Amino acid sequence: MPKRNDLEQKALHFVMNTGSAGVLQSDLWRELGASSREGSRIAIKLEEKGLIRREKELQDGRWTYRLFPKRVPASIDSIVDCPCLLCQDNARCDPTTPISPTNCPKLTDWILSLGKENPAPLGDSTLAQGLGPR
Repeated sequence: MPKRNDLEQKALHFVMNTGSAGVLQSDLWRELGASSREGSRIAIKLEEKGLIRREKELQDGRWTYRLFPKRVPASIDSIVDCPCLLCQDNARCDPTTPISPTNCPKLTDWILSLGKENPAPLGDSTLAQGLGPR
């Protein structure tokens, strides 16, 4: 039988690869070849470590948990259209020179467009709406 830490690592890797859809706890322990008891203990341990989130869910008339990663693997998709990647001035761009990221209109426009597409990740929405501390 594999060591518990090995199973925890495999479980975490599997949950992280499910992304925002998550995975049912029962599917996880089947994937690991573990018993339901062992799978449940692993899921609880990962939750206690702050690596996953468990949400109770009714599946086929039985209560189980859906496991979600708290962090997802980094993806190139988040920066693929960043203007810096293809900029002619990239080699000369430096905060201490006239060509700088602090005064680059292309970079500024790109960052602002990110906020329009998905405003929640850029800050606390309650502060943005003026509902924050006074």
